[in-house]
Amino acid sequence: MARNRRRWPALLAAALLLPVAPAAAAPLPRRLGACSPTFIREILYRLSAADANGVQIPIAGSGSAVSYTNGGYQVSYDMVPAIHSSREGDPVELCLSFVPDCSGAPRGDGRGRVYRARNLRTGGTWTLPDSQHSCGGA
Repeated sequence: MARNRRRWPALLAAALLLPVAPAAAAPLPRRLGACSPTFIREILYRLSAADANGVQIPIAGSGSAVSYTNGGYQVSYDMVPAIHSSREGDPVELCLSFVPDCSGAPRGDGRGRVYRARNLRTGGTWTLPDSQHSCGGA
């Protein structure tokens, strides 16, 4: 028994050093002004092109895009430094800041929602839509 007591501090220290997977992300916010915690899944450029083997190669300078573990996505024609200063796995607060009127769009076309993102590690922020075009657009 005394031998096990001596091992607890070492086991506790080892457990604290193990990498911890990020907690599950909350779903995308649905109400205007609502926020949800999530994590950056991937940082991208807006465009990519297939090489001779069909592998998609990002086109640097074509704008910024970011995807989140809760299924969210944002894109810009401009380069957004705060996005490219982020890292995959960074915690983000994602808030719904605009919902377009899609009453004239085909059923199910809900593109054009705008989200404000705040990287909780860097403090960087950006506000971008979830698509390059709004509902009913190209």
